[in-house]
Amino acid sequence: MPKIKTNRGAAKRFRRTGTGKIRRNKAFTSHILTKKSTKRKRELRQGTIVAAVDARNISRLIPYI
Repeated sequence: MPKIKTNRGAAKRFRRTGTGKIRRNKAFTSHILTKKSTKRKRELRQGTIVAAVDARNISRLIPYI
């Protein structure tokens, strides 16, 4: 049985926590920042856990990470 290739785009965007959940960074942080409030930009800096409905598909993309 051959090994499964890791999706390199997903590998750069997601990582696993110690308990096996998948972490991600939040979107909307790269440009057009002047109209976003300071509070909103500060909260976007924090990573978050991927939703349960998406976690299964993402874990297939990053099988060894």
